[in-house]
Amino acid sequence: MFTTFRNAWKIPELRKKILYTLLIIFIFRIGCHIPVPFMDPNAISQMFADGNFLSYMDILTGGALSQGTLLSLSIQPYINASIIMQLLTYALPPLENLQKEGESGRKKIQKITSFVSLGIAFVMSYAYYVTLRNNHALNYTEGFAGVFSAIVIVLSFAAGSNIVVWLGNRINEHGIGNGISMILFAGIVSRGPSAILSMFELVKSDMKYVFVVPLVLIVFVVMIGFIVFMNESERRIPIQYAKRVVGRKQYGGQNTHIPIKIAMSGVMPIIFAMAIMSLPSTISMFIPPKTDPVTFWQKFYAGFIRFFSYTSPWYAILYFLLIIAFNYFYVSMQYNPIEIANNLRQNNGGIPGIRPGKPTSDFIQRVLGKITLVGAFFLGVIAIFPILTNLALPQLGIAMGGTSILIVVSVVLETVRTLESQMMMRHHRGFLE
Repeated sequence: MFTTFRNAWKIPELRKKILYTLLIIFIFRIGCHIPVPFMDPNAISQMFADGNFLSYMDILTGGALSQGTLLSLSIQPYINASIIMQLLTYALPPLENLQKEGESGRKKIQKITSFVSLGIAFVMSYAYYVTLRNNHALNYTEGFAGVFSAIVIVLSFAAGSNIVVWLGNRINEHGIGNGISMILFAGIVSRGPSAILSMFELVKSDMKYVFVVPLVLIVFVVMIGFIVFMNESERRIPIQYAKRVVGRKQYGGQNTHIPIKIAMSGVMPIIFAMAIMSLPSTISMFIPPKTDPVTFWQKFYAGFIRFFSYTSPWYAILYFLLIIAFNYFYVSMQYNPIEIANNLRQNNGGIPGIRPGKPTSDFIQRVLGKITLVGAFFLGVIAIFPILTNLALPQLGIAMGGTSILIVVSVVLETVRTLESQMMMRHHRGFLE
C-alpha cells in the first residue's frame, strides 16, 4: 500500500490529484467545525452521552453531529438516497432501462439520486431540529425568533449535506476518485486520535485497564488483517471455452475462471441492518418512554425501546441475523446465475463436468449460496464483536468500531486499486511501441 502511494506521488499528474483530494478533505474538516447558530453546544453534547443511534451517525460525520456544525448530516442523506435508488432500480422497469442505457442512463440516475438526496436532507434536517428542540438544545423555540431559528437551522443542515456531496463529486472529477467514500473515510479517521487518547486517559484513571487497553488495540489490528484477507479472498469457478474453426482461423479453446468475492456486498448489509435497528431509537427521540410506566402500553413501549438498546444482548443477536439476511438479499440483486449460464452457453463456454443450461446455473447458485453464507458470517462477526466488547467493557466506548474499521479498510483498498489502475494506464506502452 505504501509503495503504491509512493510510486503515485512520483507521477506529477497523480501527485496533483492526491494534493487536490487532500485539499477537499481539509475543506470538509473545516466545515465540520463551523457551528450552526441558535443552538446550545453543551446540551447537544449531553444528547450523545447515553450512546444512541445519533452516536453511530456522529462517528460517520467525524464528530460534526455532536457539535451541531454546518456539516452535521455529512453524507447520510446521500447514502440513504443511493440505497433507495439502488433498490428501486431493480423494482421499477423505467429505472432498470435507464441503467441498461450505459453512461447516459447512469448520469440520469445520478441526477435523480441527487434530487432524492436533497429531499432526504430536508427531512433529516427537520427531524434533527425536532430532536434538538425536545432535548432543550435550542436557544429560541417560541415566537418569531423560534420560527426564524428553525428555518436557519434546517436550511443550514440541508445545505451542509449538499456541500458534502458537491465536495465528493469534485474528488471524483479532479481527484483520485471514490469521492463519497473518501469523505466518509475522512470523517471516521478524524475520530481515531481522540479515541486513542481517551483509552490512554482511561488507563491513567484506573490501572486495571493497563493490560485491557493494549489487548483491545491488538485485537483491532488483528481485525484489520482479517478484513483485508476476507476482502481479497474469492472463489474461482473454472471456465473452458470450446474451440471453433471459422474459415482458416481457430477461435476459443481458452481456460479462464469466474471470480466470486467472499465480501462482494461490502459494508452495505451492515448499513441496511443498522437502518432497521435504528428505527426504535429514532422513534424514542421523538416520543421518549416514561421513566415510571404505569399502563400496559407504556410498559410495553419502554421494554421495546430497551430491547433495541445498544446495551441489550438481544440487539447484537438480531443485528447479526439481519446482516446475514441483507447480505443474501444484496448478493441476489448483484448476481444472476441464470444470466451467467446463458452468457456462457452463447459464447460456447462451460464449467468442466457441468452440463450447459440449468445444471450450470444450479451449480453457480450452490457455490454462490456457500460463499454468501461465509461472507455474511464475516460481516456479522466484524459488526457485533465490538458491540459484545462494549457490553463487557462499556468504558471503552467502541460499540461501532467494527463497522468503522470495515469502512476504512474497504476505502483504503479501493483507493489503492484505483491508483494502481491509473499508474498502469500511464506506464502502458501500447501496441505501436
